[in-house]
Amino acid sequence: MSDDQQYPIIDLSVYLNDPKNASTDCNMVADLLHKYGFLCVKDPRVDDIHNKRFIDMLEKYYEQSDEEKAKDIHDEVFYQVGLTSTYIERARNHCDTIAKLDRTEKALSICPPELDNKMRFFWRVGEAPSQSEYPQLHADPVIPEKFSEWKTIMDSWGKLMLESVLTVAQMCALGFGLPVDTFTSLMKYGPHLLAPTGSDLGRFGKEGTVLAGFHSDIGFLTIHGRARFPGLFVWTREGKRLAVKVSHGCLLLQAGKQFEWLTGGEVLAGFHEVIVSEKTVEVIDDASKAGRSLWRVSSTMFTHIASDEILKPLPTFANSETLEKYSPMKAGAQVLAELAAINMKKTLN
Repeated sequence: MSDDQQYPIIDLSVYLNDPKNASTDCNMVADLLHKYGFLCVKDPRVDDIHNKRFIDMLEKYYEQSDEEKAKDIHDEVFYQVGLTSTYIERARNHCDTIAKLDRTEKALSICPPELDNKMRFFWRVGEAPSQSEYPQLHADPVIPEKFSEWKTIMDSWGKLMLESVLTVAQMCALGFGLPVDTFTSLMKYGPHLLAPTGSDLGRFGKEGTVLAGFHSDIGFLTIHGRARFPGLFVWTREGKRLAVKVSHGCLLLQAGKQFEWLTGGEVLAGFHEVIVSEKTVEVIDDASKAGRSLWRVSSTMFTHIASDEILKPLPTFANSETLEKYSPMKAGAQVLAELAAINMKKTLN
């Protein structure tokens, strides 16, 4: 699959209209996640206008002064709500993995990894548990002072994104020959996060700049709407580097570590990085000439298994090898360990 080749797009309307006759699509969802770790979907419930409203608002938010945005930082809950500023998060050290990639498939990320120059805002989506062993992962939302429409727009876009993920999770379960609610039942009360990143391309817009270092995601499934600036690259199971293109009206989903855990590696957490590519620079130039915002906002959501559920290979994927590699652990403990590893939580105590 070349960088210029269009990815297969799964139209969710077939499954939504008639689940019993959507086995071909369900099998394709499972197959794509196994082979590539990502897939693109078209959801009839989601329109480009929803993504546009969301990005428009986040551009205005990130264009505020650093002093104004700093009011929204909450490191006491490990940045799991509100703003994470620049130079806080650092990707895990995957230098050994990068070294094994073919010369033509190498990441641009520096080894060992540096602190990311991106910002990110976390907004909790979905129903919270009445009690949890991991309260920091279910903190109250943060609403920026100057945005009266914030909650409405964030909740609206977050709900649509979560619905798409739940549908794909059902289809993937059926594609693997599992009960339809295998994954979605574990996701109930999960600490799902609408997570728009903000990268200031007026400051960090030089070609070759790494905006988010080579990494895989912590949670179950990550979903992205279309960003206004390209730059996301992913790696397949075989180590092939691909430039991601999300067509208008479509959504990109990528597997995270919790998905890998539950499937015993049948689906791997997909590696990716965000860089300023030649095509990014072209869009920056066009935006500059048109007087548009130079903040690259990712329309991203991280979905999770519920914090108090146990992560372990499901029976279909369980054997002596997978059970040893993916030993049982509460999802909340796994998230906290990952946050410590990426510099967002200073201790495990």
